[in-house]
Amino acid sequence: MKKLLVLLFALTLETAHAVQSTMPNEEMNKVLKELDKKGGKPIENLSVDEARLQPTPTDAARTVMANSKDATTNFLELAEVKEITVDGGAGLIPARVYKPYSKDKKPLPIVVYYHGGGFVIADNDVYDATPRALANKTKAIFVAVEYRKAPESKFPAAHDDAFAAYKWVVNNAASLGGDPKRVAVAGESAGGNLALNVAVRARDEKFQLPIHELLIYPVAGSNMETASYKKYGDAKPLSKPMMVWFMDNYLNTPAEKNDPRINLVAADLKGLKPATIITAQVDPLKSEGEELAKHMKKQGVAVRYKNYEGVTHEFFGMAPILRDARSAQDLASSRLKSSFKL
Repeated sequence: MKKLLVLLFALTLETAHAVQSTMPNEEMNKVLKELDKKGGKPIENLSVDEARLQPTPTDAARTVMANSKDATTNFLELAEVKEITVDGGAGLIPARVYKPYSKDKKPLPIVVYYHGGGFVIADNDVYDATPRALANKTKAIFVAVEYRKAPESKFPAAHDDAFAAYKWVVNNAASLGGDPKRVAVAGESAGGNLALNVAVRARDEKFQLPIHELLIYPVAGSNMETASYKKYGDAKPLSKPMMVWFMDNYLNTPAEKNDPRINLVAADLKGLKPATIITAQVDPLKSEGEELAKHMKKQGVAVRYKNYEGVTHEFFGMAPILRDARSAQDLASSRLKSSFKL
């Protein structure tokens, strides 16, 4: 009887640990609770205009940061942040340049950055923290691209803008104080998809390859029945219904979800420069990020994959209040800096 009780107690602890490990950690939960307080509605039930007005995880993180005695923001300070225009796929588009403090008089490396938002919502303001932090940590210039969004501009408008902007940066790097031979790409979520597509198109069109692809919880597949979709389909701040809504708005037809520009886990990725893929545990996109890393390795791409437990989609830019975000940013910065050493 005593042995049975001990065994039951052990099983209870194991089950409790398993349940706990599938939930956001305490720091992440503060952000999610604050997001709930802001009263946002599920965007899959809204019009696009309404969805674009909803409170964002960034809004919640900024509130938590303002109320925290431990938040640190000194790494967000830069020498210059300015608005410019760059080439897009169908005319000029806005972009934001982030220049770090640097004692180096030589031209700096450049990273072309693409924000998230499912190709439909969000902008450079929502994702401002990531290029700020990484520009500071890497001592590289970041150029954040404001690509066209759906449904006003359907697939492949965002992809065309992403590549045109990359070409513009390479060709105009000197005017930004940058080194045209050291240009990388980076992106979060939908932006991660765009960043990798830029590298693929540069290869196919025999244009200069990005020296690194930093992909943060990228949209990389069309299968919404993966393990993480099944386990975290109702997660916040990104859920399966939201992803369906994003794809419905961006794609012209359902069949386009199998286009290799969307379904990157089945794309030809041979010949690309090194990549870093970062995912979050409590995220429907976790499985496809992991699968993308495996796919790239099989195709001969040098890739480093890291998943962060206990955090959700959008955690990466929350370094002032999340230890895991600081760790992820340090990893990303280290990988980028290694690629800058040509």
